[in-house]
Amino acid sequence: MAFSTNQDLIPLVDLKSQSRAIKEDVLRRMGEVMDDARYILGKEVTEFEQQFAEYCGTGHCVGMANGTEAIHMALRALEIGDGDEVITAGNSFAATAFAIAYSGADAVFVDIDPDDFNIDTSIIESAITEKTKAIIPVHLFGQPARMKEILDIARRHGLKVIEDAAQAHGAELDGQRCGSFGDIGCFSFYPGKNLGAFGDGGAVVTNDPALAERMRLLRNYGQKQKNQHDMLGFNCRLDTLQACVLLSKMQHIEKWTEQRRQVAQWYREELDGTDLLLPHAHDDSRHVYHLFVVRTSQREQLMSSLAEQNIHTGIHYPNPLSKAASFKKSPTIPISLPVCSELANEILSLPMYPEMTKQQVQRVSHAVCQVVRKQELANEIV
Repeated sequence: MAFSTNQDLIPLVDLKSQSRAIKEDVLRRMGEVMDDARYILGKEVTEFEQQFAEYCGTGHCVGMANGTEAIHMALRALEIGDGDEVITAGNSFAATAFAIAYSGADAVFVDIDPDDFNIDTSIIESAITEKTKAIIPVHLFGQPARMKEILDIARRHGLKVIEDAAQAHGAELDGQRCGSFGDIGCFSFYPGKNLGAFGDGGAVVTNDPALAERMRLLRNYGQKQKNQHDMLGFNCRLDTLQACVLLSKMQHIEKWTEQRRQVAQWYREELDGTDLLLPHAHDDSRHVYHLFVVRTSQREQLMSSLAEQNIHTGIHYPNPLSKAASFKKSPTIPISLPVCSELANEILSLPMYPEMTKQQVQRVSHAVCQVVRKQELANEIV
């Protein structure tokens, strides 16, 4: 789409402002790494792992190269692979399903709750077979999945639980941080995440010291000591320079999270009374608004109108995972994922980042309301 130059751009995500705010601290930390040439698994990685484990409320954190490998290594650490099945939501980013495939297991996609876009816990049990070994709930858009119900199901059936918390840094359910409920929690530090690096990065968290040690081996060629390979391992370590960025950002994560929540509240106030379906936030949860996703039957018209006013939007995600070429033969519960499919045609991500001002939110909301109001008038005429 072509964007107008008559008004200042409001991006979907603004990484430049955040980077400027921490630039000096990041450069200082990186300079120390360069001076000592400790580029691989330097002390900054360990320091970040300790801080992030404490932040998540877990005993251990193991840095990974990216969020996809975090899930992949979690599955391997739990010895899930060929012939096994792993249940997950049908509307996540493809990395969740890819990680299952990398392990050799098969993904089974379950439909979602239309209120919070997370896996529908009422139908998980209908997806369980004798091959099922794990459930991977996704805390989508920063909204915690219903972990109590998921853990109850897992306990009844002897299943492992791996949390995909790639969009839920700092999200909470009954005061407990996402990533700390299951056997292993997995995070991405892709630049656009609530806690993002300046490139790829990821981590796993757990309260099980044996699992943590196994994942340390898996990420580093299976070696505790150089050239001593105790198991088949991989090369998926968190880069020391990215750990520097993450350490700098850890100082601000709570402030930025509350700013996101404030932006979401402004949107709710400005869009109140429209026919848009706004993100649902459970009373017992702390939604961290990685994205602010609305539902509308007028999506294409709305996207086009906002683009003309230099406002960027996005779609997260345009297709259920079962429609990807790699997963067309994967089981779906129920068949064809009716809720996922319906929402994929209606969801729209509005600009969301901690540095958004109230004036920017008002401008976006005004532009949205113009389109919604035009449609209301058209309906009245008809």
